[in-house]
Amino acid sequence: VLIFAVMRLTKPTLFTNIPVTCEERDLPGNLFNQLMKDDPSTVKGAETLMLGEMLTLPQNFGNIFLGETFSSYISVHNDSSQVVKDILVKADLQTSSQRLNLSASSAAVAELKPDCCIDDVIHHEVKEIGTHILVCAVSYTTQTGEKMYFRKFFKFQVLKPLDVKTKFYNAETDEVFLEAQIQNITTSPMFMEKVSLEPSMMYNVAELNTVDTAGESESTFGARTYLQPMDTRQYLYCLKPKQEFAEKAGVIKGVTVIGKLDIVWKTNLGERGRLQTSQLQRMAPGYGDVRLSLETIPDTVNLEEPFDITCKITNCSERTMDLVLEMCNTNSIHWCGVSGRQLGKLHPSSSLHLALTLLSSVQGLQSVSGLRLTDTFLKRTYEYDDIAQVCVVSSEVKQS
Repeated sequence: VLIFAVMRLTKPTLFTNIPVTCEERDLPGNLFNQLMKDDPSTVKGAETLMLGEMLTLPQNFGNIFLGETFSSYISVHNDSSQVVKDILVKADLQTSSQRLNLSASSAAVAELKPDCCIDDVIHHEVKEIGTHILVCAVSYTTQTGEKMYFRKFFKFQVLKPLDVKTKFYNAETDEVFLEAQIQNITTSPMFMEKVSLEPSMMYNVAELNTVDTAGESESTFGARTYLQPMDTRQYLYCLKPKQEFAEKAGVIKGVTVIGKLDIVWKTNLGERGRLQTSQLQRMAPGYGDVRLSLETIPDTVNLEEPFDITCKITNCSERTMDLVLEMCNTNSIHWCGVSGRQLGKLHPSSSLHLALTLLSSVQGLQSVSGLRLTDTFLKRTYEYDDIAQVCVVSSEVKQS
């Protein structure tokens, strides 16, 4: 009695035509060229281009990618000469993990006259990859009071549109640099509308994907942010710990939550897709019980002339330390001051700053080494070499 039809709703595509041509001295002469000029689907003046000016409706179900919106038109038509009653149309989407009800209304239609239809349009943002089954069920009552029921199944695959890889770099200043490599693994170009990083509550983020040109910010990828099939693009972000978490971010151990990527793209004729990654995590650097970092240091210094640096010492352990500072000279770096001085007690998660003076007796790029911290409570010594590098030049070269 009832006929059930399902059609996926997608945007049309530009008509493609395979040009067939030949030289005028060949047997067909100008016949092929004239046929292409008379073809209404070709571009006037550019008949040899494959891309035409006309639009074509989808000829098959097509590919569905994760993050896109699946839309479908459902129609139930009464093909009989009788009036049917209490028609209930239900559409469910079965995935590998759940079953979703996509019907716009759960109320039954009182009656459906001959040659009339019940139409419905369903939408669903696809959030899982793999096999999906659209289950459409129809129940109704005939004029004789007989209850009828039937179902139809439509199976389709949801594919992965993007391949996202991340790399982390932990800087000495507690900054975290994230490189996100995004590859288009579909068969059509993508317009990358937005690629942003939503940081966790402990960080502020700065995007490093633009350059300042004549006072205006321009994308490093150019004006047209298209990503061709199988192409990869690198996005860079810098995360800085918020002021209230700065000390905690410096000493935190184990896995640290950074944030998640939010990616929005458009394909074909404006079909929109969106993906959000799970929370990105990085392994925080291990500083041991005591962390020593440089706050200030000059890039270039004069040969055999003193220069100052500022160090920051942080107690990363869960106990109080009583520290002693020792400074050991190397072949090129010589420390100025008293070695073996007491720094006093340093409580857990606390820091202190030290202003130190040193000089270099050798030109070139020299490594700052030779600092030793000893905890008098446990009689444990922590050695710090290759803390930083400075460029040492003669005073004559620097003055010129």
